[in-house]
Amino acid sequence: MNATTYGMDIAKNVFQLHWVDPGSGEIHRKKLGRGKVVEFFAQREPGVVAMEACAGAHHWARQLLSLGHRVELLPAHQVRAFVSRNKDDACDARGIWLATQHHDVRRVPVKSVEQQAQLSAHRVRSHWVSVRTASVNMLRGLLYEFGIALPKGRPAGLRWIADNRAHIEAQLPPAMVRLLDDQLQALRELEQHAQAMEQQIRLDRNSNETARRLGAVPGIGLLGATALAATLGDGSGWRNAREFACCLGLTPRHTGTGGKVRMGPISKRGDAYLRTLLIHGARNLVRLANPPDWIAKLLQRRPHNVVATAVAHKLARIAWAMSAHGTPYQSRWAKAN
Repeated sequence: MNATTYGMDIAKNVFQLHWVDPGSGEIHRKKLGRGKVVEFFAQREPGVVAMEACAGAHHWARQLLSLGHRVELLPAHQVRAFVSRNKDDACDARGIWLATQHHDVRRVPVKSVEQQAQLSAHRVRSHWVSVRTASVNMLRGLLYEFGIALPKGRPAGLRWIADNRAHIEAQLPPAMVRLLDDQLQALRELEQHAQAMEQQIRLDRNSNETARRLGAVPGIGLLGATALAATLGDGSGWRNAREFACCLGLTPRHTGTGGKVRMGPISKRGDAYLRTLLIHGARNLVRLANPPDWIAKLLQRRPHNVVATAVAHKLARIAWAMSAHGTPYQSRWAKAN
């Protein structure tokens, strides 16, 4: 007998199910409270449960896997194409069920608790960095209203404030001086928060064999190694290295008609954070005084940004191969003559 496939629309408190009985073809719809989800599936025969890969999906996937069910996480933007008529919980669950019938809809690998914890450290660090940047920009704008122009860059601007404190205080009213002190103290605290997260990420790298191996790849640093290791796992969520690079949006978007296909810019799909880390690492390789021979030849005929993207694509493929096969980095970098 065929296993039953369930489409489940998850939320904070109310969960909607849609499934078709494989024997009779009868369509079922059921609404469950948060506390009844595990109880319901514990009483069902092992089947396939499909959900959108959104907030909380990995937690519920782990719960259902422990009950013997097979779980499929689907990208939400691909499921949207199968939601017809108006949007509500029942229509969403039906759309998820329909999407499972199409094998070209990509499945998202389920992350473990450890993988999510490692990626959470990256998210928190990114948050503190963005708040720090916004605070510096606000301070820059406030001081400019009093005729004080800070140098470009956060470190240079803060050093200039420290070196010219007497000159600044002479131009500011007492209330503004107190505000400046409060803002500088807040920036110091934000810097401490960001450094604490980097220390946590460093500890994660030291305890993760895959992250340590990825850190040996030129162009992949601390952040890239840990984020890639937590995202890839054992690499089984992607068929090959090229599919992983495509999922990060590092391959060109193409369009065509009448037998003519034109290649455009990269698709920029998938994880923007990972893509950013790989692009930054690739730029460092491209800027080397003596880059690898293949990069040097590519720079002779293609723009700098195109070469950096090609290198990032190669780094993504290397990372997948090392994670999937459990092998160390094998250096094949050749110096340009």
